[in-house]
Amino acid sequence: SHSLVILVRVCLLQFTYSEFPALSEPCRLGAQSDTELPPGTPIIQLRLAGDKRKHYEGRVEVYYNGEWGTVCDDDFSIHAANILCRELGFVEAVSWSPSSKYGKGEGRIWLDNVHCSGRERTLAQCKSNGFGVSDCKHSEDVGVVCNQRRIPGFKFISSFTNSVESLNVQIARIRTSSIYSQRKRVPITEGYLEVKDGGKWRQICDEEWTEMNNRVICGMYGFPGEKGYNTKVYKLLAKRRKKNYWDFGVNCTGNEASLHGCKLGHKVELKGNATCEKGMPVVVSCVPGRAFAPSYNQGFSKAYRVEQPLVRLRGGANTGDGRVEVLKNGEWGTVCDDSWNLKAASVVCRELGFGSAKEALAGGRLGQGMGPVHMNEVECSGFEKSLTECYFNRDALGCSHEEDAAVRCNVPAMGFQNKLRLSGGRNPFEGRVEVLAEKNDSLVWGTVCSDSWGTMEATVVCRQLGLGFASNAFQETWYWPGDVRADDVVMSGVRCSGTEMTLAQCLHHGKHLHCPRGGGRFAAGVSCSESAPDLVLNAQVVEHTTYLEDRPMYILQCANEEHCLSSSAATATPSSYRRLMRFSSQIHNNGQSDFRPRAAHNSWVWHDCHRHYHSMEVFTHYDLLSLNGTKVAEGHKASFCLEDTQCEEGKEYECANFGQQGITVGCWDTYRHDIDCQWIDVTDVVPGDYILQVVINPNYEVAESDYTNNIMKCRCRYDGHRIWTYNCHIGERR
Repeated sequence: SHSLVILVRVCLLQFTYSEFPALSEPCRLGAQSDTELPPGTPIIQLRLAGDKRKHYEGRVEVYYNGEWGTVCDDDFSIHAANILCRELGFVEAVSWSPSSKYGKGEGRIWLDNVHCSGRERTLAQCKSNGFGVSDCKHSEDVGVVCNQRRIPGFKFISSFTNSVESLNVQIARIRTSSIYSQRKRVPITEGYLEVKDGGKWRQICDEEWTEMNNRVICGMYGFPGEKGYNTKVYKLLAKRRKKNYWDFGVNCTGNEASLHGCKLGHKVELKGNATCEKGMPVVVSCVPGRAFAPSYNQGFSKAYRVEQPLVRLRGGANTGDGRVEVLKNGEWGTVCDDSWNLKAASVVCRELGFGSAKEALAGGRLGQGMGPVHMNEVECSGFEKSLTECYFNRDALGCSHEEDAAVRCNVPAMGFQNKLRLSGGRNPFEGRVEVLAEKNDSLVWGTVCSDSWGTMEATVVCRQLGLGFASNAFQETWYWPGDVRADDVVMSGVRCSGTEMTLAQCLHHGKHLHCPRGGGRFAAGVSCSESAPDLVLNAQVVEHTTYLEDRPMYILQCANEEHCLSSSAATATPSSYRRLMRFSSQIHNNGQSDFRPRAAHNSWVWHDCHRHYHSMEVFTHYDLLSLNGTKVAEGHKASFCLEDTQCEEGKEYECANFGQQGITVGCWDTYRHDIDCQWIDVTDVVPGDYILQVVINPNYEVAESDYTNNIMKCRCRYDGHRIWTYNCHIGERR
C-alpha cells in the first residue's frame, strides 16, 4: 500500500502561473510511503473519516483484507498518531482523541492495544493484539489530528489494484496558467487539468472523463456550473505539447464538494506516446457567477444568473460566507443546523453564484438570526437549483437561533488582495490603506484621501484583504509610518455602500483627484477584526409597549436641551403640553464580539442637565413617516448609557460610577418607555396612518457584521386620541 498526494492545476496553453490557496476540505485517502518494507509486513491502507472535521483530522480507519475497519483507543499514544499521520502524508501528529470523538465507525475493529515506538514506517509494523483481535466497541474508536503541513514529494503507487476505485482522491493545492491572449482575463475559467504526483505535473486522459467531474472541479474553483469549449483549439495544442499522463482516472458523482470526495477511476496503462490514443488531456471549462464575470461588457449576459432571490447570506466577513436565510411568506428566516451538511451547503453556494461549499457551519457560528426558523433537518441530493427544493422536516420544532446554519463557499481567485495593502501597522490587521493604481502608464502604490472616510469604506477594505470585519476607520495615520514612496494620493472621494467586494467598485473621483488635506499623515487607515457585534432591536417589545402621553413643557426642559422634542417646542410656553409617543426598546447583541462605543472613555461628553455621559452622540433614530416615506415627526436617542440590562451569562458593562459602556455578546440593553427621550414628539401630527421607524447605530459609528437588521418598521394608526402599532418587523420585507 502506498500514498497519494495530488495537486491540481488548470494549464491554459502558456505558462503564466497564478497560485490558489490551500484547500481545507475533507480528504479521506492515505497510505504508507513507497519505501521498501520488511518481508511479511501486512499491507494496509489508511484514511481519516467522521463527522464535523477538517481534512487533516478524523476517525482512523484501516483497509485490510478487502475491508475497512477502525482502531481501538486502548494503549494508543502520540507515537502511534505520528506514525499514522506520516503514513497519510502529513509531517507529524498534533494530538489524538479517544472515545469516538469523530463518531462511531462501522465494520471490524482491526487493531487493538497498538504500541508504537515512533520509528516504524507503517502502523502495520506496530505491536498489537493482531488484526481483528479486539474486545473493544465502536464507542472506543480512536481519532487523530495531524499537522496540516504535507511531506514534500509524497507519492502514490497503489498496491490495491483491485480495490483502488474505492479510494478517494486527495488534493493539496490548485494553480492555473493562462493562455497568452487571456493573461489579463480574470477569473480564468477554462484550461487543461493536471495533477501533481511525485513532484511532477501530469495530464489526465479524457477517455472516461465526465461532465460530473467537470462540475466538481468548477465548484472547487468557485464557479457554479460548467460549459462546453472549443475542442479544436485544445486538440491542436495537445498534438504540439509533450504529454505526461497520470496513471489513474477520476470518478465523481457530481455532488461532491471537492475532488477530495471523488473516487479514483480505472488504472491507466501507460504506453508512452500511445497512451490515451482515443482521447486527449482533460480540459475543464466553467461558468462564472454574475458577480465574477470577466468583464461587464464581455460575458456578463452569459454569466450564471440567480433566478429568484429566495436565499441569502448574512453576517459573514468575506464574500461567500454567511448565515443562511430563506424567504418564506414574505419574511426572511433562518435554517436549523440539524442534519446540515456539505451537500446542502453547496446547493446554497451554487444558487448564489459561488462554487461548492468549503464548510457547512453549525451552532450559529456566523451569528444568530432573528424571526422564524423556516427549515429544519434539510436533506439535499446536491443537484437542486435552490435550497427551497430540498426536502426538510416541516413538523420539526424546538430549533433556536443558537442552531442557525451557515456556509463558507468557494469563490474564484480574482487577485483582489494584490491591489491593496495595509502599511505601517503594528500587526497585519491594521495600517494605512495603500492602493495599486495606474499613473503615467505604470502601476504605483499610493494612499487614499481620508475625506468622508468611514466605517463602510473600512469594511470593504477589510473584506478585500480577507481580514474579516472593520474595527475602526481612521482619517489620520501619522502614527503609522508607511512607505514614503506611497505618500501621494491616488484615490479620492471614496463612498461605499458596504457590500462591494473591492474598494475600486465604490464610488470615487477616478482620475480627477480632489483631496485638500493631501495624503501622508492624513491618509485613510483601517483596523480589522475577525469578529464583530450585531445589534438587533426586539420588534415585539416595541409593538407591545407603544402608547401616548401628554406631558407639560415645564418638566421637559432637559429633553428639549438634548433635542428630543420637535422644533415647535422652542416657542412653546412652560404651561403647554407636548404629546409624546412612548415605547420601550430592547436591543440585543447577536454578534460574535461586544458592542462598544467608538469614542474613548475620556472623550465622553457630560450632560449636566440629565447628569450622565454620552458615549455616542446618536445611538438610535426614532422617526414617524407618512406611507410614502416622508418624515412627519422625528427624535433621536443619544446613548447616554449603553449597558447590559440582562444577559444569558454574566454582565460586563454597567453605567454606574462612570463605568465602562457597551453591550456584551448574548446580552441586551433595555430602554424603558418611561425614561426621557424614549419617545417621538407627535404634538404637530394630524390623525392618520403612519410608519414608525427605528434605526440603531444610524451613522455606522461602530462596525457591525450586519447592518440590514439595524432597522425596524411598524405600521401605526393615530386617531387623535390613541395610537396603535402593528406588523412590526426587522429589516426589509419582500
